[in-house]
Amino acid sequence: MLQKVSGFIQSHDLCQPESKILAAVSGGIDSVVLCEVLHQLKYEFAIAHCNFGLRAEDAEADQQFVKKLAKKYDVPFYTENFNTRAFAEQEHISTQMAARNLRYQWFEQVRQQEAYDFIATAHHSNDTTETVLLHLTRGTGIAGLHGIPAKNGHIIRPMLAVTKDDIFEFVTERKLIWREDVSNETTKYQRNKIRHEVIPVLKEINPSLEETMQHTAERVSHAEAIVAAYIENLREQSIKEAENAFYIALLPLQNATGLPVVLHELLRPFNFSYSVVLELAEALDGISGKQFASPTHTLVKDRDQLVITPRDLGSFGSVLIQEGDTEVEAGNTVLSIKYIEAAKYKLNTKPHVAALDADQLKFPLKLRAWQEGEWFVPLGMNGKKKISDFLIDKKIPANLKGQILVLVSDQSIAWIVGQRLDNRFKVTDKTERVVEISMARKS
Repeated sequence: MLQKVSGFIQSHDLCQPESKILAAVSGGIDSVVLCEVLHQLKYEFAIAHCNFGLRAEDAEADQQFVKKLAKKYDVPFYTENFNTRAFAEQEHISTQMAARNLRYQWFEQVRQQEAYDFIATAHHSNDTTETVLLHLTRGTGIAGLHGIPAKNGHIIRPMLAVTKDDIFEFVTERKLIWREDVSNETTKYQRNKIRHEVIPVLKEINPSLEETMQHTAERVSHAEAIVAAYIENLREQSIKEAENAFYIALLPLQNATGLPVVLHELLRPFNFSYSVVLELAEALDGISGKQFASPTHTLVKDRDQLVITPRDLGSFGSVLIQEGDTEVEAGNTVLSIKYIEAAKYKLNTKPHVAALDADQLKFPLKLRAWQEGEWFVPLGMNGKKKISDFLIDKKIPANLKGQILVLVSDQSIAWIVGQRLDNRFKVTDKTERVVEISMARKS
């Protein structure tokens, strides 16, 4: 087994002989074997143990056992007690997820403070099998099939090449003692159910199930890297960001192989589920305007592009701007305001900048969302126009229309922010003082 672990470390370039390693040790059979392996392979290592406070006296006994284990190997010992249930309640997550988050955050903290190169965990090939099966059961993309990575940043898993049978054989040979966690036997947890009820049936079909799964997971991992490079190339060709919205051009995706999978990967940062992506893929040849939603974003198919915006962006009501204010914030919009003598003013014609005649304004101004039925007089025109018609003419995607703000003076629209000034408030040769307002978006 030592040769198998040593070969795995070298072939996956997990660490160097001189690397300092922080071993994550619970006191169970796997982590006890990890300590013995690191000791036999002559690595410089320390032991870190978490007490999650979930198993009362058993947790205290585990902590003392691991402390003695560190003394046996004459290595540094680090330990921490956590109120895991309170953390889980605070973060609205399961106790298992809370324990995982607390564990890895603390391990990394110790690693940095004590100058260790890597954190080693005792995951083995059976864990890979369980993880892949669990992801398949819940539903997964390609990332869920690569199992447990041998190396992830500063975390290494040197025992991924060994099976649980290898571990039992090793502890028998070495006469090692470990602590048994009775919660590993209960099938109320999904992973344990797969471990005790599903895997034994699969091993009847394939006695070498763990080895097969490990090899499959490694091939999937390489395939995932190829897919990631393909997706990244498409991302660079098709996605642009502007003013807190993302635009995905459809032309580069026309000949994409496996379009639903490609779309799902492109939309992953915006939390769109695969079922929603399947609906979207079917709607790409349809008319513009159809909307799709994720928990965090809204997507609209708009002619030859997809437009993605955060949900409920800028739902702030209204903001008053007093004369003399130099900056105001509303939702994700920031307005910067300058007051300039007309004789010294050089006109800025960019759409995100409005130059208004100060004498035509009645303070306080109001910044708010536009409302159906409202009208203004677009710059350069004498007649009025409904804002809704103006936005249609400008081909503003449906999910961006809700983000359009207006600047109101008394009861009149002075500026459709970032789009068009009202002709009644423009700077003329009779203007004595200019109010220049610049719009920017917070990311």
